[in-house]
Amino acid sequence: MFSLLVMGVIVAVVGLFGQILLWWSFVWGCVVMFVASFELWFSPIGLAGCWGDTLIVDNYSFGLVSLTILVSGLSVLASVRDVSKSVNSGVSFIFWVLVLTLVLIFCFSFSSLIKFYVMFEFSLIPILLIILGWGYQPERLQAGKYMMLYTVSASLPLLVLILLILVEGGSVFWGWSYSTNFGWGWLITLCASLAFLVKLPIYGFHLWLPKAHVEAPVAGSMILAGVLLKLGGYGLIRVFYTLGLCSSLTVTLVFCLGLSGGVVASMVCFAQNDVKALVAYSSVGHMSLVLGGVFSNTDWGWLGCLMMMIAHGLCSSGMFFLASETYKCYSTRSLYLVKGGLVLVPGVALCWFLMCAINMAAPPSLNLWGELMLGISVLSYCTVFAVFTGAMTFLSGLYSWYVYSATQHGQCPAWIRGSVMVEEFINYLISFSLVLPLGVAGVSLMMFL
Repeated sequence: MFSLLVMGVIVAVVGLFGQILLWWSFVWGCVVMFVASFELWFSPIGLAGCWGDTLIVDNYSFGLVSLTILVSGLSVLASVRDVSKSVNSGVSFIFWVLVLTLVLIFCFSFSSLIKFYVMFEFSLIPILLIILGWGYQPERLQAGKYMMLYTVSASLPLLVLILLILVEGGSVFWGWSYSTNFGWGWLITLCASLAFLVKLPIYGFHLWLPKAHVEAPVAGSMILAGVLLKLGGYGLIRVFYTLGLCSSLTVTLVFCLGLSGGVVASMVCFAQNDVKALVAYSSVGHMSLVLGGVFSNTDWGWLGCLMMMIAHGLCSSGMFFLASETYKCYSTRSLYLVKGGLVLVPGVALCWFLMCAINMAAPPSLNLWGELMLGISVLSYCTVFAVFTGAMTFLSGLYSWYVYSATQHGQCPAWIRGSVMVEEFINYLISFSLVLPLGVAGVSLMMFL
């Protein structure tokens, strides 16, 4: 954490000497911190004991910290040319991305529920300013309003519950187990989970997500899909472990709503004509499996949640980046107009193939192991849910194939031939930086098992 603060100071100093140095200092700082986080991950020193009482990092949170650093650095690298052409300053953009990165890292690292809630809510401010300041269309104002109304209103019951626990028990430390004997157990369960269900999000609370993704710049979409959505799954794991709420009728009803909504969201993908909206709806389906793993209340399910969140964070970030590259080529994201990418930009087509294959959980990617573990944990809860998990797995492969075939096959439109400007080096660098961790992790698990 101290190294990240030092990196922020260095970036601010370098910013005084030029914007280009500022961009590359942030990117290389994220690379150094990502490598350092991996060294700490495999260090024999106990991570939970080396940060004191304020910051506790365990296996669940440390993978998400590494994911935050990697996605933030690649998102800045992907948006160098876009933000440099914007009316607003690129230095301000780097500053808000840096603030958002630090807030997310502390959010995954705090040991207190009240501190986690403060960082959980504060993370909305930088992403809102990024969407409003560097978004594409005037509709970004409506998207920001939807995001704030959904997330803030749903998190207020959680704040009331945290204050009740603080008054009753005197502390809200993650590692302790609290008894929620306030009466109205179903209401307590709903208050504890509503804020995170909106953040995941599950179907019914998801309307803010496609609007925010469509209007956000490429960096905003990558961070929003890669990291911010994972706050919902991480918060559910922590809160349900601390409060012991994994055995009630309310949990079962939310379980059914999440899995059935994931199937509906997967079917809605086929009705989308915007590439970014389709990828956003696919996130709703994948996060429904994370919800099922959390509510299964098994170690196998929670480990599968961690794998799925990391795998989805890398894969969805790559798909949103490729959607922005497609927009540069065609000046549109409509699936009815984006055709012939395999002939026009073969480098982008290769990256589309890899991302779509990983999104459908093709072996030996980490997505496959995450879906297998989550499917087993959901079946251990109730065998009836096999229908929902099977349908989501089938539809995931189907819409991933649909995206690739619709954008890369067919005849290229005549009005864009000879006018395509895509930096293939940056494209390969970002795509393979996201693909390689998924492949290496998947192969490692296959050899271990």
